[in-house]
Amino acid sequence: MAAKDTFLEMKLKLVIFDCDGVMFDSKFANQTYYNYLLQHFDYPPMDEEELEFVHIHNVMESTRHIFRHYPDQDLDEVDSYRQETGYSPFLQYMNIEKDLVRFLDICKPRYQLAVSTNRTNTMEPILEIFKLQNYFTKVMTAENARRPKPAPDALLEILEHCNCKAGEAIYIGDSIIDREHSAACDMRLIAFKNKRLPAEYHVSSFMEILELPPFLESAPPHTLF
Repeated sequence: MAAKDTFLEMKLKLVIFDCDGVMFDSKFANQTYYNYLLQHFDYPPMDEEELEFVHIHNVMESTRHIFRHYPDQDLDEVDSYRQETGYSPFLQYMNIEKDLVRFLDICKPRYQLAVSTNRTNTMEPILEIFKLQNYFTKVMTAENARRPKPAPDALLEILEHCNCKAGEAIYIGDSIIDREHSAACDMRLIAFKNKRLPAEYHVSSFMEILELPPFLESAPPHTLF
C-alpha cells in the first residue's frame, strides 16, 4: 500500500515542530550571534550564503562553515569562546510567531506535541523564556539526538516516546534539511512560509494548519477554531 494511502487511514496523533523559521523568526538572532563570533576573531561578517547555512544547520557545522576560509584559526579556540559566551544574550533578537501560542493551546488537548531542532543547549532556555516548555512531550536537539538532522534519529525517538507511527505524525519545517529529515522516516511535512520547499502541505501561518485535511479529519465534531 502506498504511503499516502496509509496516511489516509491513520488519524493524526502527533505534531512535531522545528524551531528556527517555524516557531520563531530567529534569522536576525542567528546573524547577530555568528557575526559576533567572527568579529571577536577579527574576521568579516557572514555573506548571504553563510547566513542561510547557519540558519538551518547545527552550531558545530555552522561554526566550521563560517570559519572555513581561515585555516590558521584554531576551531577549538572558537568553540571555547562560543561556549563561554553562550547564546543567551542573543535571545532578545528572536521573535515568536504571533499565532503560535494560540495554535498550541488548540492542539495541546488533541495531540501530543514535540520539537525536533538542530539547536543544541539553547532550546530549553528558549522554551523557558517564552513559557512554552509545558506544551511539549519530547524535545529533541542536535545535542541529545544520536545524529542531528537531516538524519531521522530525533523523529524516530519522538515516535517511540509517543508510541506513534510515522503515519500518525506530521512535521512542521521550513528548509530542505526538514524535508530530508521527515522523508527519512516517511513522515508528512508542512512547509512553513516556504512555498518552494517540496512538502505535502504549505502554509504561511499556524492557524492555517488547522484547516489542513489531517487536522480536520482528526478534530472533534463541530469544533470551531
